[in-house]
Amino acid sequence: MDIDALRAGQPRAVARAISGVERGGASARAIIAAIFRFTGRAHLIGITGAPGTGKSTLVNEIAKQYRRRGKRVGIVAVDPTSPFSGGAILGDRLRMQDLSGDPGVFIRSMATRGNLGGLASTTADAVKILDAAGFEIVLIETVGAGQNEVDIAKNAHTTIVVQAPGLGDDIQAIKAGILEIADLLIVNKADHDEVSATVAALEMNLNLKPMQENDWRPPVLKTIALKGEGVADAVDWIGKHRAYLEDNHLLAQRERARVRAELEMVVQRELVTRLLGGVNGSKVEMLVEKIAARELDVYTAAERLVQEKL
Repeated sequence: MDIDALRAGQPRAVARAISGVERGGASARAIIAAIFRFTGRAHLIGITGAPGTGKSTLVNEIAKQYRRRGKRVGIVAVDPTSPFSGGAILGDRLRMQDLSGDPGVFIRSMATRGNLGGLASTTADAVKILDAAGFEIVLIETVGAGQNEVDIAKNAHTTIVVQAPGLGDDIQAIKAGILEIADLLIVNKADHDEVSATVAALEMNLNLKPMQENDWRPPVLKTIALKGEGVADAVDWIGKHRAYLEDNHLLAQRERARVRAELEMVVQRELVTRLLGGVNGSKVEMLVEKIAARELDVYTAAERLVQEKL
């Protein structure tokens, strides 16, 4: 791998490095080891929300707004994977075609490949590569599968939760979980009639949350991403949140929490790989048959596999 080309942000070098970490194995570990000392400079911004809220269009407009401000932007857009073919429809790339000719923007779509939480298992590694390549802003768009997409809060410094009016009753807007990770709440498609009710529901939810004196209160912002309206204000608020983290010495704290979560995830992945890698395939199939026949429960079967490897 050409480290100098990658650090210069050359698209081919960046693309090859991300493909390398997606393949996994020893070469992926070598790539991360080589570039890790050049990371830690980018502001990582996560964008999540339910399907139909216009996340990809909003990401496209946020990227254009940052480019107007002279910032280089990397985008990691996570797409769902077919449970049958393993492939992904990279729809986010289709919505961001007007960014494709900009040398200050790099877009990478990643398939979840069965990973839960809205992100691919190698999203964090792809983000590191973009960081090392000198992209000051990295936008991470989740797959948009629903209310359990909270992993993004562990991978970003600023998390944006996107809502849209008219997608259901107002109770949906105040459900716990995904809203609790929001640093910014954006109601997109604000030209719809139900926008006032959606904003009111979000504000009510925020008012119910106990706040300390220096706590960050997520702003509720309105955008019409298709027209670019309200996006500049949203980018301004992202900057305010970054300043808040720095002024209150919380940026380093968030970074440590992010690193801890990543370390735990990698350890779990490595342990599972090593455990199953040394198990005889016929042994696993035998246990599967016993579980299916209700002769053995799954916990006892797992315990047997673990004990066999210890």
